[in-house]
Amino acid sequence: MFLHRHPYEPFIKDDTKKLIVGTLPPPRFSTGNLLEKDVDFCYGSYYNSLWLFIDEIHSLNLRYDNSLEAIEERKTFLIANKIGVCDIVGSCEREKVDASDLGMTNIELRNVVGYLKQYPSIETLLFTGGNSKNGPEYFFRRHLRDYDLKLELVSNEIPRMHQFIMPNQGENEGGKERIIKTVSLTSASGAANRAVGSMPLYQQLKAKDPKFNTFDFRVMQYREFF
Repeated sequence: MFLHRHPYEPFIKDDTKKLIVGTLPPPRFSTGNLLEKDVDFCYGSYYNSLWLFIDEIHSLNLRYDNSLEAIEERKTFLIANKIGVCDIVGSCEREKVDASDLGMTNIELRNVVGYLKQYPSIETLLFTGGNSKNGPEYFFRRHLRDYDLKLELVSNEIPRMHQFIMPNQGENEGGKERIIKTVSLTSASGAANRAVGSMPLYQQLKAKDPKFNTFDFRVMQYREFF
């Protein structure tokens, strides 16, 4: 049995407004066996396209390697755009050493609500996946139940949007409630390409432009939020 611990602490600043919430990186990020084009940072897997989407949207010309420069480029972007990262899985066990969400057992969740209380500037959670079993939205719904909170549907169009009300925060928040919005983005992993290909909107756009592909679709989707 492989104990898979998240290798990175949450990346959140005092002025962070949006928080990216996934599960956890592939096991090689915990064991240190990175590939040549992996970046030793959140969403640094060569096979996860989140940074490729962001790179395309903002023309950042990012590095894709194990260098400190590649890490700093990503941190600089996040800080400048008031975006943080706080994956919801702190650790899990795996019989097979791979990155499958369904392969996770004995899962320990991070206290994301606790971070929302600690950083009152956060307004939006960007889930890198939906409500399928062991996805980030799935785990967050479970996490909210510990606080007697639940997501309310705002839009059922993909990417689906929800919201929930954070209770009064006391003196730090002036006793005010906060509405936190959530967006369930299509996963940036290559495994999600088949799901993208079955979406009616993708099929319509593909029919209009045969060169349109699953990468273009997710860049289009992510552009609104990044």
